[in-house]
Amino acid sequence: MMPDRSLDQTKRWLKIVGGFTLLVAGTAMLVLPGPGLLTMALGLTLLSVEFVWARRLLDRVKKKTAAMRDAVRGGRR
Repeated sequence: MMPDRSLDQTKRWLKIVGGFTLLVAGTAMLVLPGPGLLTMALGLTLLSVEFVWARRLLDRVKKKTAAMRDAVRGGRR
């Protein structure tokens, strides 16, 4: 039995809407109380399933985070 196309489309749209909602909420949380960067990362994670630009941006964020972590630790792992 083939999967229902409308169910797949609904899931896709929920991921897209949820991802952009988390991005907007995370951006707002940069100036409001809340875990803004974490929320934005979750939004990018959802969007990266559907969009290449989100995957590339998420990869860049991961690299920058690792570089900052290594700088704070003094380059040791």
